[in-house]
Amino acid sequence: MAFVIDITVDIDAPAELVWRVLTDVDKYGEWNPFCLECSTTLEPGTPIDMKVRLVGSTPKTQREYIRTHTPGHEFSYSMKPAPLGLLRSHRSHTLTDLGDGRTRYDSHFQLDGPLAPVVSGLLGSALKRGFGGMTAAVKTRSETLKAAARD
Repeated sequence: MAFVIDITVDIDAPAELVWRVLTDVDKYGEWNPFCLECSTTLEPGTPIDMKVRLVGSTPKTQREYIRTHTPGHEFSYSMKPAPLGLLRSHRSHTLTDLGDGRTRYDSHFQLDGPLAPVVSGLLGSALKRGFGGMTAAVKTRSETLKAAARD
């Protein structure tokens, strides 16, 4: 059975601004409580290297691979599948322009494979907290940048 975390938030900022927040990975350390560092070109097939805080205070380095990238709309990535399909992951970020300078941000994470229940049992709470924290921070960062641009 898959372990899925879906979080959606409406943001009072235009999609172009929210997209810049999500894709300016060099600045993740300034605002992102979950993914402290990130490096990628967003080109499908290339790596996305991250330093994430799951449990405790020691960040974990992680390499995954970009699967899709539609500029201004979405990007997704996955871990290299474990042998025999024991564990697979999929993470996506999708934006929908709601008009009137508002954006819907959909955050999706999924683990599949026979080891998914074990991993979700061990790390499920930390993953939910991490992805929830990042989603909230995307909203805060985007709305703060929008307000600062008006001043």
